[in-house]
Amino acid sequence: MAHHKSALKRIRTAEKARLVNRQYMKQMRRSIKELLTFQKKDEAEPQLKKAASLLDRLARKGIIHKNKAANQKSRLTKFVNALN
Repeated sequence: MAHHKSALKRIRTAEKARLVNRQYMKQMRRSIKELLTFQKKDEAEPQLKKAASLLDRLARKGIIHKNKAANQKSRLTKFVNALN
């Protein structure tokens, strides 16, 4: 257990950040899974735009790496373009 006041505060703030980051990651996974369920291109395109925006936001905040965001956006775009 930490003994310094600042270390105790770090523990509290780190736990809060962990919970917030967990929610963001859950939101990202949910958005991607939802997009992958679409069968028609015209229905999937608005969801792709939302998912790409979310990925960019998470990369900007440092929750995920910018290359991970780019890879996911590329993969999802390929999926949507392959739909009819």
